[in-house]
Amino acid sequence: MKQLVNGVLKGNRRSIAKTITLIENNPTEAQKAISKLYLHTGKAHIIGITGPTGSGKSTLIKRLVEELRRKRKRVGIIAVDPSSPFTGGAFLGDRIRMQKLSTDKEVFIRSMATRNSPGGLARATKDAVKVLDASGKDVVIVETVGAGQSEVDIIKIAHTVVVVLAPGLGDDIQAIKAGMMEIGDIFVVNKADRENADEAVIDIETMLNMSSEKEKWKPPVIKTTATKDEGTTELLNHINQHMKYLKKEPIDTQRRQKAETELVEAIKQKTTDSIIDELRRKGELEKLVEKILAKETDPYSAADTLLEERLKGFKTHR
Repeated sequence: MKQLVNGVLKGNRRSIAKTITLIENNPTEAQKAISKLYLHTGKAHIIGITGPTGSGKSTLIKRLVEELRRKRKRVGIIAVDPSSPFTGGAFLGDRIRMQKLSTDKEVFIRSMATRNSPGGLARATKDAVKVLDASGKDVVIVETVGAGQSEVDIIKIAHTVVVVLAPGLGDDIQAIKAGMMEIGDIFVVNKADRENADEAVIDIETMLNMSSEKEKWKPPVIKTTATKDEGTTELLNHINQHMKYLKKEPIDTQRRQKAETELVEAIKQKTTDSIIDELRRKGELEKLVEKILAKETDPYSAADTLLEERLKGFKTHR
């Protein structure tokens, strides 16, 4: 473990890959590594890129990384698939195009599945970001696929959230209604060489102006055509401006909120794992399943009874 952690801290690609694999396959063992790496995190700028399938996120990320590399920035990319690494199709095609960046030794790319995690992003993804941060990457990009409510989970990880839309998809406005409006720090209308790109920009700006909240940061709406490398520099400039904004104003608040969220999620996970492990060890889980199958109880009542018993025990030991 010590060798693995030291390898990550030195930016060794093999150590980074092995640690992320450990995170995916053995979270309990990986936690030892994360605990040691955590003190070395907090230096990277985490950028979330989200939006509907077909909006050209992967091509846009490729252009962004090329621009970042021209500025000698070291980059990590986590590409998150909705549920399974076997989804294939268009997702796989996008990822293969992005893999061309992996010949650059200062760029590390990893594709991960959400594994049906509530909120869209698995704990493994969050820990993988920490690994890349601790390894010395200046920028870590997290790409999520889709445009549903589950994708808003990216805000718990990223400093800057970029929402990518494209004219002609037919669901861009619907995507905004689904919750994307609240999470975007920057909105991008990609594939701007298509018809109705200007109308899409106006629609988004109108919806932003309808927001009753008066934030100091007003999300810009910009046009890009990633296939022609148009608008990439402007997008990166806006990302850098947002980072400067965070450093000036609410960075302490944002850090505190993220730390609190992470702590609460860790407590929930530990508590759940502890209860389930105990039930399995004592054979009680199987007995409860039998009762549910026999219609002697239901899952919610069984859970209520279990929690009540645990809380009684907790109060007794105080």
